[in-house]
Amino acid sequence: MSDLKGKVAVVTGASKGIGAGIARSLGAAGAAVAVNYSSSREGAERVVADIKAKGGKAIAVKGDVAKAADVRHLFDETEKAFGRLDVLVNNAGIYQFQPLEDITEDEFHRLFNTNVLGTILATKEAVKHFGASGGINISSVASQEAVPTASVYSATKGAVDAVTRVLAAELGPRKIRVNAIAPGGVETEGTHAAGVVGSDFEKQMVARTALGRFGQPDDIARVAVFLASDDAAWLTGERIAASGGLR
Repeated sequence: MSDLKGKVAVVTGASKGIGAGIARSLGAAGAAVAVNYSSSREGAERVVADIKAKGGKAIAVKGDVAKAADVRHLFDETEKAFGRLDVLVNNAGIYQFQPLEDITEDEFHRLFNTNVLGTILATKEAVKHFGASGGINISSVASQEAVPTASVYSATKGAVDAVTRVLAAELGPRKIRVNAIAPGGVETEGTHAAGVVGSDFEKQMVARTALGRFGQPDDIARVAVFLASDDAAWLTGERIAASGGLR
């Protein structure tokens, strides 16, 4: 595993699922981690306890990434606890699959506010604290896949891909790297709650996945640890599909 000793990371939306897996793996690699959550304090504190149980450092910080004041609080608390910032993982995201006739303005703005505006607000604040380091965004294979009923969600992830490319170019002169991870199907609390796990949709995705299984949060976390490390110092503006070969 890549060495992150001495580094400090913020992971948004890290109380469960992929975000929790990334936070735990960053901690195991030596980073101090600010575990952000919006509603599940219990989940965030469980992730913090897991990191500390293995000798790491972590704090839980509540905040809605779509609100600038909450984002400022998140990074202020991280600076207060750990004195610096090296890595941002923009993981916080929501999804809702709806047919075209059911899409509403409120639902559109809810997804874009968290998935896109939240990514921009967190990155905007993070660059005030970064040294020579970088950020990581979480996209999705849905940004390039034509998934029926996912038009709004897919649009948000397409926007994250575009933001990643633009900010990599914009922030490159400041030695800040920005890359995106695009997971395929991953077994999480969310995919269980949505009825994906065990469904015909999951079977279809697995059938199109070269490695023949649904992903696990750790599969994505390993990629995040690599991108956060100096081993990825020559990578920026990239979209890495962590999908088991989903085609």
